[in-house]
Amino acid sequence: MRKAAFFTVVLALAVTALAFAQGKPDFSGTWTLDPAKSQMGGGGAPGGGGRGPAGPITITQTATELTRRVTGREGQPITLTYKLDGTESTNTMGPTTARSKASWDGNKLVLKTVRETPNGTVEATDTWSLSADGKELTIHSSTPRGERTMVYTKQ
Repeated sequence: MRKAAFFTVVLALAVTALAFAQGKPDFSGTWTLDPAKSQMGGGGAPGGGGRGPAGPITITQTATELTRRVTGREGQPITLTYKLDGTESTNTMGPTTARSKASWDGNKLVLKTVRETPNGTVEATDTWSLSADGKELTIHSSTPRGERTMVYTKQ
């Protein structure tokens, strides 16, 4: 009887862990912007500029953080790191510092970022999602300048 109870508890924990893991996608990989599927609009996202990064995005994700590496418009590398536990992350972006908080909305990652600029405070919300097959990453950005949706294909 003890073995059966132990097995039941272990099985319940395994199923719970699996369900949790399925709800949190892994965005790791190298992604290339698909302009035909994207709606660039005016919502420049932090680290991406108004028209998106100049090259592919490389994402590394662990259980505790997500790191996004891009090449900026002038060819300089930009690395942004976000803590996935809801605590504030700080990233330097040119002359400004951005403070971000990540949260999960089901299987979507939501990044809320605040930057202090010479023209005042800029707030942005980026919502990340993966296609069912994991081959497309969609980042919907909302800023005071407008909205845009960028679709990336996994390389």
